[in-house]
Amino acid sequence: MSTNIERIILAGFGGQGILFLGKVLAEVGMHSGKHVSWIPSYGPEMRGGTANCTVVVSEKPIASPMVTIPDTVIALNKPSVAKFSPRIKGGGMLMYNSSMIERQEFRDDIRLVEIPAGEIADELGNARVANMVMAGAYAKYSKVITYDDLIRLLPGLLPGKKELIDINMAAVERGFQFVKEKKYMFGRYVYSVFKGAGAGA
Repeated sequence: MSTNIERIILAGFGGQGILFLGKVLAEVGMHSGKHVSWIPSYGPEMRGGTANCTVVVSEKPIASPMVTIPDTVIALNKPSVAKFSPRIKGGGMLMYNSSMIERQEFRDDIRLVEIPAGEIADELGNARVANMVMAGAYAKYSKVITYDDLIRLLPGLLPGKKELIDINMAAVERGFQFVKEKKYMFGRYVYSVFKGAGAGA
């Protein structure tokens, strides 16, 4: 990912909070002084269908909000991996919800980050916060969105009861801590590990 600009595609089933996740990243970027864009896109079905959005966060003015070759894809379901992972630029990152997506043969020129977002959300008592688990995980790798800014600004983006704010904050923290404690490798070695795991499944 560039140190000045990050182009992200976020995708999953309708109802997984993908559009809200993208909006949170864009809002955090904006309130921390960055230039941002957020463009939502729906699949043919509003509920149970596909939803995706693109987010650009930049330290400089954004020339185009369109994202055709993303630095990062955040995928919450298997169809999203199939559709968007081939578009990731070399050296970019695929971050995916391993609660719904099994290990498989991915490209060997991108960073692979698997997050059991669904399992973590279930442990917290609310499956709907899996998207915020992914937000916390992404903040660990981002050069333009920091974990501290995410934690500081998130309560203002979550209108509602204190319990709702608390569980979303907990989800962000769990996602960040999960990747902080893991060491995700890059390139052919991680490709061979994932290939071997897939073959033995």
